[in-house]
Amino acid sequence: MRATRLALIRKRLGAVPTPSIYPPHTEIPMPQVQSVASLPTTNGSRYLQQLCKHWSHNLTVDFTADAGTVTFPHDGRGANWPGDGKLALSASEHALECRLEASCTDQLSALKGAVERHLERFAFREAPLSFTWQDA
Repeated sequence: MRATRLALIRKRLGAVPTPSIYPPHTEIPMPQVQSVASLPTTNGSRYLQQLCKHWSHNLTVDFTADAGTVTFPHDGRGANWPGDGKLALSASEHALECRLEASCTDQLSALKGAVERHLERFAFREAPLSFTWQDA
């Protein structure tokens, strides 16, 4: 009822609603920040599978022996980020590549920490691991 009253007042005053630049029922794109790290290891496939299996219990995960993706929900673990975060993993003979996408720099920083902590746990025999993140 209040919305219709407000619409009547706007009509009397000649107020015209501002049109959206996005068509109705479309998702508004979120700005993305990205970072990539290449972890030198001969066990990349093993760590990729361990990490994906570990996170598949409570996150959306898709993986094979050579590649995997993990989606971190924007509201996971009490957070309230603008958008979801994504991790793409790619294993080769000599490295494990980790590519992170986030909706803001704080979320990206938190995801980097989570990925590093988990991989260090799985790769404890190779510790300390050397992560060099390159922001894209």
